[in-house]
Amino acid sequence: MKKVEVEIYSQATNIPVIRMPGRKFPGSVIQGDSLMVLVGLAKEVFEKVKNSDDADLVYGALELKELLEERIEHYESVMEKSGMKLPYNRISK
Repeated sequence: MKKVEVEIYSQATNIPVIRMPGRKFPGSVIQGDSLMVLVGLAKEVFEKVKNSDDADLVYGALELKELLEERIEHYESVMEKSGMKLPYNRISK
């Protein structure tokens, strides 16, 4: 872990906006439990559209699901390496 100063533009509950050192634009922070909810929703959407004749819809849903899954896997890895518990129960993939 490394401690750095960040610029905080909003501390709104569950949707803070911060800028990390060296970044031109701020980012929106997603809490781990909220991220898991988004992953679950993306999986549900993909399951409902995966057999669609609309290839763009299927590709978009798949890409969204995979990007969020990659993000939650990184989050879980960092939490484990830091010795911290997850704010949610891990579900099967």
